[in-house]
Amino acid sequence: MRIMLNITEKAREMLDQFISQADGGEELVIRIEIIGRGPKGFQYDLQLIEKSDSKDGDLHTNSSGFDVLIAQRSVQYIEGTTLDFKETLMGGGFSFENPNPLWVDELSLSVAEIIEEKVNPAVASHGGHVDFIGINDGKAMIAFGGGCQGCGMSDVTLKQGVEVMIIENVPGITAVIDTTDHAAGTNPFY
Repeated sequence: MRIMLNITEKAREMLDQFISQADGGEELVIRIEIIGRGPKGFQYDLQLIEKSDSKDGDLHTNSSGFDVLIAQRSVQYIEGTTLDFKETLMGGGFSFENPNPLWVDELSLSVAEIIEEKVNPAVASHGGHVDFIGINDGKAMIAFGGGCQGCGMSDVTLKQGVEVMIIENVPGITAVIDTTDHAAGTNPFY
């Protein structure tokens, strides 16, 4: 399977620069993973890694002369995406232009709608929000953010609120799993 990922001239130039500055060990490759979704679209993790550090299931492809690894669960959302490097007053950074919908399957779309329409309005009063990560074996994977990240009541919110709303409204979901790093929360609600 070949994934079409376009890399602009500026992004190629910056990738070459980063690769040349890296401590040379093994051959470096680009690894891309979609790690979340938000109001502005997909959220990405872009890394230069040694080829031997690839993860099980990563798809290997080549784009503009670069070896690229794409995380297995991200593959269906990368087709037709352009990787660019944008200069800003604060420096610059890589950006993605992705024409794909945030969710391609009906089950994921249904969970995302329930989170947007029912869950997030309920936790917004506490300064929090819930991000939908994806589905794994009938389990909806979510992450708490804002005031919910690090909150001592997040487990109660999950079990008595979020999980109930999703399971009651989306047939096919058997559980909701919290993937949040609550230790990193800096603004819990009290």
